[in-house]
Amino acid sequence: QVQLVESGGGLVQPGGSLRLSCTTSISILNFDAVSWYRQAPGKQRDFIATTTDTNFTRYTDSVKGRFTILRDNARNTVYLQMNSLEPEDTAVYFCNTLKRGGLGPWGKGTLVTVSS
Repeated sequence: QVQLVESGGGLVQPGGSLRLSCTTSISILNFDAVSWYRQAPGKQRDFIATTTDTNFTRYTDSVKGRFTILRDNARNTVYLQMNSLEPEDTAVYFCNTLKRGGLGPWGKGTLVTVSS
């Protein structure tokens, strides 16, 4: 059972930047992909971005050009660099792993609040 720890959330002003970290208890190379998701208040949890074990990336349209997903295999960490943040980005951000058999467990997430 892999454990995930999301960190780096906080309060940021519109237009600002934040970098989130997702650190796993085992090598991220054990997984086909690691992805970021977010859940805004009163909304469903949505996919944001993914990075595969071969370092291909994909993003949902609303964050393209603003967010970048990065992996550091040596540190068992996947980052989400978020730039040009808007109030609509306010949400709890989660990461999760994907391999044959499905998704791994959900962590507690990290809260990002974008407000002036």
